[in-house]
Amino acid sequence: MARYALILAAACGFILSAVSGVFLVPFLRRIHFGQTIKEIGPTWHNKKQGTPTMGGLCFIFGSTVAVALAFLSLLQTGPELVEGAGSQNMFIAMFSAFAFGMVGFLDDFIKVVKKRNLGLHAWQKIAAQLIITTVLLLALHMNGTLSTAVTLPLFGFVDLGIWFYPLSYVLIIGMVNAVNLTDGIDGLCSCVTFVCMLGFLSLSSFLGQFNLSIFAAALAGALAGFLFWNFYPAKTFMGDTGSMFLGGAVAGFAYGMGRPELLFFLGAVYIWEAASVVIQVTYFKLTHGKRLFKMTPIHHSFEMRGWSEVKIDAVFSFIAMAAVALGMMFAYIYY
Repeated sequence: MARYALILAAACGFILSAVSGVFLVPFLRRIHFGQTIKEIGPTWHNKKQGTPTMGGLCFIFGSTVAVALAFLSLLQTGPELVEGAGSQNMFIAMFSAFAFGMVGFLDDFIKVVKKRNLGLHAWQKIAAQLIITTVLLLALHMNGTLSTAVTLPLFGFVDLGIWFYPLSYVLIIGMVNAVNLTDGIDGLCSCVTFVCMLGFLSLSSFLGQFNLSIFAAALAGALAGFLFWNFYPAKTFMGDTGSMFLGGAVAGFAYGMGRPELLFFLGAVYIWEAASVVIQVTYFKLTHGKRLFKMTPIHHSFEMRGWSEVKIDAVFSFIAMAAVALGMMFAYIYY
């Protein structure tokens, strides 16, 4: 029953996401919800000006309906599988995805309406993300999932005490924005997050979090379907709507499993992207105008070196696979 529910979630997510693009992409183009290309970045990205954005609604719709269908199936065939804290953790993870996705939706909407690449003000984004993170941690605490103890390589089980909370704010908000940074070329964020979701699917099943694995399967399938529209040359971009939804999902999965340290493995590519920006800005200021990388986030640096978008997607996805494998080994060792 459990296996069939996962297959159902993945298959429905794939089909619904792919098919919804048939209707959504022309609609977004018709109402002129096109992407405004940043003034920074490779100049050849200017040709993408006007490509429909908010395409992330495809995989949001596909994964949500797929989870609902899988749950309805289990209620009929194995109701014991959808009871207790496990299913609540899944809904909390979904809340995280939708809440952060809503911030992205508002950001996209303002960008499109004002026809410029500035959406919400930085303080508005941070304020909203702080509120969502607070609600997320509170919900996990009320569900009995949240613990201040984490498992660290070499050190093993470590109780961070009160430091767990400020570190969690930094990790969750940082991860959401890092996923957003990864969405800079056609298909990159979709491919990397597809691999990440496969990792969460395997790990949540291994750690006994079956309900979370349903959401992971649905989202993995939905992302695969979305690649019909988002892979190079992209017919639509996921927008902040999609990338922040994915960031919220990634953070929600790790915290929902009670293993936030897994973000350092499954979120390795996102962290690499964000770290490149931080390093570049710091180096620029310390050296009064010199640059360490040709351009950041780091995927743009590879573009500037002549790599195609397809090659970057493939290499970054391979790195994500290696990081997921390390994460699975870590979880097995420190189970």
